[in-house]
Amino acid sequence: MTRTGGFQDDDFWTEFHDFLFSEQRHAQTEELLDTSPLLTFPAGARVLDLCCGPGVFTVPLARRGHDVTGVDLSPAMLDRARKRAADADAQVTYVRADARVFEAPGAFDVVLNMFTSFGYFEDPADNARVLHRMYACLTPGGTLVLDVAGKELLARKVTPPKVVRRGEDLMVQTDTVLDEWARLRSDWVLVRGEQVTRATLVWFVYSAVELRRMVEEAGFSRVEIFGGFDGRPYDENAERLVLRAVRGA
Repeated sequence: MTRTGGFQDDDFWTEFHDFLFSEQRHAQTEELLDTSPLLTFPAGARVLDLCCGPGVFTVPLARRGHDVTGVDLSPAMLDRARKRAADADAQVTYVRADARVFEAPGAFDVVLNMFTSFGYFEDPADNARVLHRMYACLTPGGTLVLDVAGKELLARKVTPPKVVRRGEDLMVQTDTVLDEWARLRSDWVLVRGEQVTRATLVWFVYSAVELRRMVEEAGFSRVEIFGGFDGRPYDENAERLVLRAVRGA
């Protein structure tokens, strides 16, 4: 039996990669980029994917003609992203950096943060700092798109353990609400033959109101909240919490 740490532990991303970033997810991303009004950007836009993982968004965005930079802290994820870009003949710049300190003042027209990649720092001030870095990286008039599982959605989805099977591998995920809904803990168990790997992630969860306030405090304006990438309202039928905001002049 082995145990991995949290999101800053490279072993976690390696062990659970196939469950987190399946080929189905890559295919869904291609469809989103073809159909979503929230992910349609001007030709040749300079796009930063902060916490890019294995290049789920960076590679298809580059293939659509955008100037793409992917930033992640995980060497293992960046290695996968670089290989995926090479296999697709896509030109992407990848940088290993902590989202709290990455600096490229005014260098991007768009900043993306996708698949609930926000809220994982233990100190709430660090999560706010990430929003300030996103703001600083945008050119005036640039757009932020932030995608998370909103607290309202999680409240109706925190259920008994979730079981997922891929081939002979079995993954069990158990979620626990912490601190009166300030945070969520996910305990993961992966069974591969006789090997059992355990991991725990703890992150802050945000309602639409809370996330809007944080984004506005970071300096953004024209904040909009959507319930999915199709631009639907954030209501009882929402599938995601997708926030779009603008850096002012």
